[in-house]
Amino acid sequence: MEQEPKKITDRQIYETSIGPVCMSKIEYAMYQEEMVKRIEKLHIYVDADACPVVRIVEKIAEKYTIPVTLLCDTNHVLQSDYSEVIVVGAGADAVDYKLISICHKGDIVVSQDYGVAAMALGKGAYAIHQSGKWYTNDNIDRMLMERHLNKKARRASGKNHIKGHTMSSGHRFCADRSGSGDPKKRTPEDDEHFSESFEKMIRMVIQNRGGENNGKE
Repeated sequence: MEQEPKKITDRQIYETSIGPVCMSKIEYAMYQEEMVKRIEKLHIYVDADACPVVRIVEKIAEKYTIPVTLLCDTNHVLQSDYSEVIVVGAGADAVDYKLISICHKGDIVVSQDYGVAAMALGKGAYAIHQSGKWYTNDNIDRMLMERHLNKKARRASGKNHIKGHTMSSGHRFCADRSGSGDPKKRTPEDDEHFSESFEKMIRMVIQNRGGENNGKE
């Protein structure tokens, strides 16, 4: 008995930027083509000096085939099998200014520095803290003010030590350049939260770029 030809519209579950979706092979091919258009020219820049989420960023970026550039100074030289690595001089804020000079509107910036985030937002880029918190035009002014007040309070207190560490210049050592206070030991839960928040941002950016492309047509 002759077998009935298999329908070319057979559907199955495919993983997409918005989660699992049931579609045909033809629909999935069209989806992939659209994703290539949306991701084209999208780039992720990481302020990578002492950044604890570099590998998480790379893993998720690779999932979406988004290129990554890690920026570090000569005191924190990194190596990567996935990302481009740019090493700049160890001058004050050298990494920050280099990152801002090469990021563009619609790119994603990963930084723990509120000042870098503010400049990235000013260029129309998206920015996320290593904690997973998104920087936005609605919260960045408040965050910068809190950093300023925290620094003033520390200087006024005269307490320039942290868990036995004192800097010769008299400034308090702080691993988090947000200036928000004492650095806390990172936990697996912190990494999980960042991972979820970062991937959510990528999906949001991809969706937004789709809307921009539609508006241009």
